[in-house]
Amino acid sequence: MVHSDSNEFKQKLSQVYNDVSKELFGFGTSLLRTSIHPEAIAIYARHRRSPRSTVLEGEVPALKYEVDFYMSMIYKKKLKSRLEDELDLRIEALLRDYDPATQWAVTNIILKTDS
Repeated sequence: MVHSDSNEFKQKLSQVYNDVSKELFGFGTSLLRTSIHPEAIAIYARHRRSPRSTVLEGEVPALKYEVDFYMSMIYKKKLKSRLEDELDLRIEALLRDYDPATQWAVTNIILKTDS
């Protein structure tokens, strides 16, 4: 169970999210909000656009979308691992949707329950 009233927990959660972003893309988010519930966590993040991504989109749009898809899959895998290791979360599922046009990503983390 997550302590929803803990600012320290939210700060650690945001730090891990941004660290994974920096590791994969070279920079963190421009906006990050979290919503914590007893059985789930939602993260709303606006990412910065990579200059390489802009160039790729102009030259080979289909490849850019394919790269976005695979990078999102890698992001989910790394984020889940880091959250479990560093924050001791028991994650049942980590779902992430990313909109390349607006740079928004929504990550929903469903926590394992004892029931």
